[in-house]
Amino acid sequence: MKKSTRALLAAALVLGVAAGPLTLAPAFAEPAPPAAAAPAGPDLSAVIAGLPRADATAALVRIGGTEGSWAGSAGVHDLESGAAADPAARFRAGSVTKVFTAATVLQLASEGRIDLDRTARSYLPELIPGRYATVTVRQLLNHTHGIPAAGMPGETVEEWYERRFEVHEPEEVVRRATAKAREFRPGTRQHYLNIGYTIAGLIVERVTGDPYEEQLERRILRPLGLRDTYSPGREPAIRGPHNHGYQLMRLDDGTTGLRDVSVWGVTDGWAAGDLVSTTADLERFTRALFAGRVVRGPLLEEMFTLPEVTDFGSGEPAAYSAGLSMKRLGGREVWGKTGGRWGYNAAIASTRHGERTLVYSVNSTDAKGQEMNRTALELMLATYGLPSE
Repeated sequence: MKKSTRALLAAALVLGVAAGPLTLAPAFAEPAPPAAAAPAGPDLSAVIAGLPRADATAALVRIGGTEGSWAGSAGVHDLESGAAADPAARFRAGSVTKVFTAATVLQLASEGRIDLDRTARSYLPELIPGRYATVTVRQLLNHTHGIPAAGMPGETVEEWYERRFEVHEPEEVVRRATAKAREFRPGTRQHYLNIGYTIAGLIVERVTGDPYEEQLERRILRPLGLRDTYSPGREPAIRGPHNHGYQLMRLDDGTTGLRDVSVWGVTDGWAAGDLVSTTADLERFTRALFAGRVVRGPLLEEMFTLPEVTDFGSGEPAAYSAGLSMKRLGGREVWGKTGGRWGYNAAIASTRHGERTLVYSVNSTDAKGQEMNRTALELMLATYGLPSE
């Protein structure tokens, strides 16, 4: 997101005045008690109380770390029944997937099977054209590669909804992107896009001889016991219990309202954004990652090192590392990753040494909008504090 956190905060305050509650169903807020041995973390029940409302129909939240723990849920499982949101439900994690992909690449780098300073073309010579011959694996991971977005057919959410079951092969996505002129000389600017992670996923497959999904399962999901996290491949539906996601759009009768978008193909995201997970699984992953139990040794610092370049669109300092991003909130660095798929916003976040972690899933009604979702932003700020320089 190109806007500064302060601009996002201002937008959230405006939304707080303008967005009234939905009257479609009752809201539920039932925070789970913290573990007996842990101190209580921030109570965010007030932030998520009143769901469903205009910006979101449900929210699942977990706070952890040495500073305390808290868990809560609010809103509805679906608007038709009005049943309480399932706190253990699966959801689309969107670009949080990038953290898993970056960790997989860095594990392979630690084994000497991937060289971060080697070019992507040297791994995929038949796919990466000469105009991108100098792009390195590290630049793929920290968004300094200069390759533009592939672009997907359609201009509006209604058009994308009509094409929601189309399958996008990663190789074809890369071909469409690399057929375009580069946005900037690799290594000189930063532009957050999915395409670098699509290429990174293909490099994982090339060096291992396995599907990307198999490497993810073997290296991260299985060792950490993330039993509710998976790559859906071509499956457009979420397996198992999940709270429905909704998107505000033009309906068949010409009116504007909420449409259930829970079933939507995610092949356009793949290694950049297709994972399905739960808040419990993502909390376990976040704690393990920040403790150095997923990526070990010096390569972990790649995830906490921002490139010394400026953002391609705003001119602000780079905010993305390999897999993560950083904001200063409440006077300290908060590292993490947000993600959005239609009907779902998700995030993982933590202070550098795991003192306070946050995981949330918000069933946003405009999960891929230009502004950060109001409920999601308020959860982040309530957990860590206001933006600081």
